[in-house]
This record gives sequence, structure tokens and C-alpha cells, in this order.
Amino acid sequence: MSTILEGAKKLVTSGSDVGRKAEALDAAVEAARGRLDDQLLDDAHAVSSRVSERLRLSAKHTVIGLAGATGSGKSSTFNALTGLELSAVGVRRPTTSWATACVWGSDGAAELLTWLGIPPRHHVTRDSMLDSSRADEAFDGVVLLDLPDHDSTDVSHHLEADRLVQLADVLVWVLDPQKYADAAIHNRYLKPMASHAKTMVVVLNHIDTVAEDRREAMIADVRRLLAADGLPDVPVFAVSARNGTNLDALRKELGKRVASKKAARMRLEADVKAAGERIADVSGLTPAGSLDREVIAELDDALADAAGVPVVVHAVETSAQQRAARATGWPVTAWVTKLKPDPLKRLHLDLGREGKALVKTSRTSLPEASPVQRARVDSAVRAATDQVGLGLARPWQLALRSAATGRLDELNDRLDHTLAATDLGVDRLPWWASLVRLLQWLLIVAAVVGGLWLGALALVGYLQFDVPSPKVGPVALPTLFLGGGILGGIVLALLCKVLVGITARSRARAADRRLRSGINAVAQELVLAPLQVELASYSTVREQLTTVLK
Repeated sequence: MSTILEGAKKLVTSGSDVGRKAEALDAAVEAARGRLDDQLLDDAHAVSSRVSERLRLSAKHTVIGLAGATGSGKSSTFNALTGLELSAVGVRRPTTSWATACVWGSDGAAELLTWLGIPPRHHVTRDSMLDSSRADEAFDGVVLLDLPDHDSTDVSHHLEADRLVQLADVLVWVLDPQKYADAAIHNRYLKPMASHAKTMVVVLNHIDTVAEDRREAMIADVRRLLAADGLPDVPVFAVSARNGTNLDALRKELGKRVASKKAARMRLEADVKAAGERIADVSGLTPAGSLDREVIAELDDALADAAGVPVVVHAVETSAQQRAARATGWPVTAWVTKLKPDPLKRLHLDLGREGKALVKTSRTSLPEASPVQRARVDSAVRAATDQVGLGLARPWQLALRSAATGRLDELNDRLDHTLAATDLGVDRLPWWASLVRLLQWLLIVAAVVGGLWLGALALVGYLQFDVPSPKVGPVALPTLFLGGGILGGIVLALLCKVLVGITARSRARAADRRLRSGINAVAQELVLAPLQVELASYSTVREQLTTVLK
């Protein structure tokens, strides 16, 4: 079990799956690296890390942060809740330079305070005091923080306030009757944290300085502003820390949140969900498309055309026809085919090991792709990326396009190498060629024997010798040998020409299949596989974000 899930078990909140969601957020961040904005992903990773760290710490403590502007009475509210004068109170200038903490229940709080970055000199353990009260019992397990003023002119003060606002389980925003509508707190904190409404409480302090007949209207105006910020359900308490007005109600609200032991879970879940929503706004959750066979086939065809596969296939058919004709043609005239150049060798294809060594190159002599062919390849690649990226957010469309075209510079060399390395199958003669060759030579021998026999008979006749010649029917055997050998060879060559054409076309089709198989492998490696990697990353991001946003 991972450390995050172990921490989630420590967080005694029934049914909480915040650990699983934090892990899903981290997985989404990793899968989106290089595709989405780095700052967005860094912020989300910081959230998942923060959640992981908080889950490993005390589950019995609830961190309540009092945040507010200069003069809002934040420190006096802190002192009133603790019953101690722990924070210095100022009116005209910020006096809270560093956070002060008061802890109810010290067991397990030390590590939590260290994580919060509160040094020992700035915190006190409330149960170490001599006095005790029912309020202390309700606050058992509370770490109450008095944060620095968020509007301090000292940059380090409001940076510290911002840091602790991210860490508190419950945030109590202390407002002043004179500055409760200040845009700074609404635009910098309340409105951006609308997703954290369940972790917030708003306190309108110094209510004793407002005329009684104006108090209800002011509280209603505060609620109106909160609703405009997206926080219509955040409880608002009008209190006076100085004279204790309505403080009991505030203590009761905070005590209820502490007793439920859900505050930490709700804050962590809100953090994870908000980070997930920010990524989802950029990444989108639309299901990715898939490639149709037609699109892949068009890509293969475009690459094959650009590589010169049709040229090679035609050369294979011609070469196979020449080689088979040379082997099966009439020997008297078949030698003429040797004078014809082999189209495959002219393309530096099917040269054999010795031939390739002789030309000292593994490149073919195929013509380069024309502008029209290159445009067709670009169009096919674009069609593939458009189909799988249809409806996806622009960052993913750009990532798909970049992946599909990222290795196109290698395309020409890889296609050429594929053609050069493919076994075109023209060096193997058909099985019947040897039999035909044997028959042709037997017919040649028969014709020569017949010719010689007839010559001998003519000589004998010239010498006035009467030597009978054997006959087959009305035809003399030597004449049958000579005529049959010549005519049979010609007829056999003509018959074989038909078989040679059929064989050549069959070899061309087989070569076409092998070449296109090689082309498809190149397309898979250089175009489709990178697309699948991006799609897998997108699917991971989408699935993990779906888990985060449940």
C-alpha cells in the first residue's frame, strides 16, 4: 500500500478516498508532462505532495487558521478564542509578522507544527495551562493559527499568510466593518477559493462599532458579496472580540467542525479537486477518437506512392518476365534478352550481396518524391491526427500533430532503406522453368541431330549410295527431328510466354504486398506509434482526472 493510502487510513474520516484521488492527480500530472503548461502541472504536483504530507501527519488535529487584513481584529479574535493574550494587537499597522499557534492536545502535534513551519517560540500548548474550560474540551485537537496580515506592506508577511492559507484545514476570514468589501480579499482569496466553501467561516468583527439599526443590513451585504464570490453557503458570524459578542456561537461552529473530524478531509479533497479542475479546464475530458482502417490505408498508400512502390512493382514484373523468359525461351533467341537492362538493377534493387558491395551503397536509385506526393503524405498524416484529435483540447491536438510529424525527417531514408531491404522474390525461378529449360535443350539436341542426320543423308546421296531413312508415317525421322525440334521449341517458348506473364504478375503482386508491409511498419514506427503514445497519455490523464473529480 502506498504512503498516501496509508495516510488516508490514518485520517479517520468515514469513506474518505482523498488518498486515492491524490494519487490519481499525481498520475495525471506525470502523464500530462510535456503536453500541458509546466506551471499548471507544477502547481498540481505541489497540491498532491502537500496532501500526501498532511495525510501522514496527525489525524486527530484540526488546523484552524485566522486570516484577515490589518486592523480586522484577527489577533484579538485569536486571543478571545484561546482565552490568552498570545498575539499582540495593533490597529494602525500590522503587528502579526509571524504566525502564532495555540494547540489543544499536544500528542502528535509536534510533527504537524513542524510541517506548518511554526517554530517552538511561536506556539503554546493550551492543555499545559492551569485553567480549563468546557470550551477547551470542545477544542480538543485544535491547532489555532493567527496568520500574518495578508495586506501587509512587508512582502514576507503576506507570503507567509499565503503559505499557511494553503495548509489550514479550516479558514476563518476575519473582516472589518470598514473594509469588508475590499477587493483585495475577495479577488485574491475568497473568489479563487470558491471550491473550498465547506472549509470556510467568515467573521465580521468589531460589530460593536456598528449602530444596531445598521448591523443586519451590513451582515446581509457581506452575504451578498460572498454569494457573488461563489460562496453563498459560508456561515457568517458578526462578533466583537473585544466584548465577547457572539463568540460563543463562533466557538460552537468551530467546535462542531473539530468534533466531526471531517475538516482535514474536506480541505484536502477540495485542494485535489480544485487542482484537477484546473487541469481539466485546459486538458478537457472529451474521449479521444480512434483511427479508421481507411485513414491508415490512405497513409500507407501515400507513403508507398512517395517511396516509389508502384515504380518498383512495375520493375519487378518486367524483371521477372525477362529472367523467366531468358530461362524458358527458345535458346536460339533467348540470349537476346541478356542485352536488355534489368530494371531492378538500374534502381539498385535486388543486386545481391556482391552487387551491393560493388556499388557501395544501400540506397536505391528511385526518383525523389514529387511535391504532389509529399503533399499527399502531409494530408494523410494530418487526416490521422485530425481524426484521433477531434474534439480534444488544443494542447493535445498540438501534441498529436507534433508526435505524428516529429520523425518525418527520417521518412525518406527509412522508406528507401525498406525498399532496398525487401526481398522482391525475382531471383527465384518458377519450379517449372527448369523442366522447360530441359525440354528446350532436348528439342535443340533433336533439331541438331535431325539436321546432322539430314546432312549425312544428303552427302550419302551425293555419293550415289542408297541409304534408306526411317520414317514416322509419311515423314522421315531426321526431318521430324529437325522440324519438330525447331517448331517444338518455338511453340514451347510461345506457351511459356503466357506462363511467364502470369508468373511475372504474381511476383509483382507478392512484391507489392511485401513492400507495403514494410511501408506499413515504417508508418507504424514513425507516425502511428508516436500518435498512440500521445493518445495513451491523454487517456491516462482523462481517466485519472475522472477519478479526481468524482
